[in-house]
Amino acid sequence: MNSEKKRKTADLLTICIKAGKAVKGFDSSCEAVKNGSPCILTASDASEKTVKEAAYICGKYGAGLIRTELTKAEIGKLCGKDTAVLAVNDKGFSEAFGKIYK
Repeated sequence: MNSEKKRKTADLLTICIKAGKAVKGFDSSCEAVKNGSPCILTASDASEKTVKEAAYICGKYGAGLIRTELTKAEIGKLCGKDTAVLAVNDKGFSEAFGKIYK
């Protein structure tokens, strides 16, 4: 991981996952947003269709969407599952990711 944003994102995501505040996968993340999750994170190499659909769900339910600099493979190394989409189920973590990508 070469950039500072990428490193900070990976570090924060690791803590978020260990705290049990991350939901992995597109369908699970969309369901989490419908149930009040404050934001969705997408991988840098997520398809445009995936990002567009996630943006629609976030807009509909008032959640934030953050396109990270992490790839699907890098997220997979952190959470044990290659995925392009994660939901964050904690306002504090969500705000912290927002500060990295403001």
